[in-house]
Amino acid sequence: MQAKFSAIFLASTLVWSLSSAAVAGPREDQLAQYAVAAKAENPAFTAFSAQRGKTLHNQKFSTGKPDTPSCTSCHGTNPLAAGKNATGKVIDAVAVSATPTRYTDPAKVEKWFKRNCNDVLGRACSAVEKGDWLTYVLSL
Repeated sequence: MQAKFSAIFLASTLVWSLSSAAVAGPREDQLAQYAVAAKAENPAFTAFSAQRGKTLHNQKFSTGKPDTPSCTSCHGTNPLAAGKNATGKVIDAVAVSATPTRYTDPAKVEKWFKRNCNDVLGRACSAVEKGDWLTYVLSL
């Protein structure tokens, strides 16, 4: 019974994602891809959370580089404001409402997740972490 429900759910998700592809933009497509990956990582996954994304953004980690213990190390505590990296280079605000062109190039999004997750967490971000964080900055 569970396998039948899972198959129906996956089929309906696929149909929904294909039918909405014509109206979805690159950000929505990226989130949809992260959702598929998150479901593969954890079958109990149901949805991304802006609150979890905010927590991730502000949380301090000891597993990455010592000079970047959190996202706020470079991006600052206010996602609506510009940040600065360690060399002083200005980084555009991460909130889409402040920087409308952000997160429209999936390759760039992945490039920065790869670099920043390794710097802050000391590892690659999971699909849930990526989706939660992206949901957070899209919600601002």
